[in-house]
Amino acid sequence: MNQFIAPALAALCLAGCGAGSSSLTPAESRALTPADPDLAALYTASCKACHTVPASRAPMTGSARAWGVRMNKGMDRLLENTISGYKGMPPMGLCSDCSEADLRDLISFMATPPEPADS
Repeated sequence: MNQFIAPALAALCLAGCGAGSSSLTPAESRALTPADPDLAALYTASCKACHTVPASRAPMTGSARAWGVRMNKGMDRLLENTISGYKGMPPMGLCSDCSEADLRDLISFMATPPEPADS
């Protein structure tokens, strides 16, 4: 049960955080890159083309609003959907080199809104 409560609370908190959690522009989403160079290479090769383009209907990288509902389903469900393919997303998100750990890290990266810039 806790696996469902924690993501739900996180999504609620993120939804109420103000401007930092609102939807990003495509340019802001495209500017986000994982800090780990290996993960960044996988993201650029397999995820970025869809998850930074609103017309793709994929949840935008860094959008708490778009990812909150999905994260409420739990990481196991998101991982299962990614491996099997879901709606318009092909199996493995076209990342044949990704391990389950890589996919979890990629999902976590895309679902995490960027830190607000210091004023």
